[in-house]
Amino acid sequence: MADIKDPENTIIMTLKDGDVVIELLPDVAPAHTARMKELARAGKYDNVCFHRVIDGFMAQTGDVANGNMEDGFNLSRAGTGGSDMPDLPAEFSKIPHARGSLGAARSQNPNSANSQFFINFKDNDFLNGQYTVYGQVVSGMEHVDAIMKGEPPMNPDRMISVKVAADV
Repeated sequence: MADIKDPENTIIMTLKDGDVVIELLPDVAPAHTARMKELARAGKYDNVCFHRVIDGFMAQTGDVANGNMEDGFNLSRAGTGGSDMPDLPAEFSKIPHARGSLGAARSQNPNSANSQFFINFKDNDFLNGQYTVYGQVVSGMEHVDAIMKGEPPMNPDRMISVKVAADV
């Protein structure tokens, strides 16, 4: 696992093939960083599926309302919800949507991000300035690359657990 510089602002996401370490960017996107940590600490991201995974583009997950692969999971609903918390205002920056960056998923409304996020498989510069970037994968990107592809995938992968490194 990568050296963790700031455990309070580092996420450890466990996938089927191993851990993905994500450094959050609280100085760039404080509200998005705080939301991710709050949901992770509450266990809301555990067992949530990757409902939209486009090869050569990105893997989207984080629908804590409809994406949990526990009892009553309905894949057709995954990606249609968020959390029971209010939506977040956009925190656009000059940080690029580079390979391994974490972006806030949202609707057409720039201020509609909630719990869902995506990880870029490659540099996606066309997203720059349009979606909030609030983290960067620092190790385990090979596990992200191995996520089952599809919109939605036939047998979606899930985040087994998502923890704040300071709590582990």
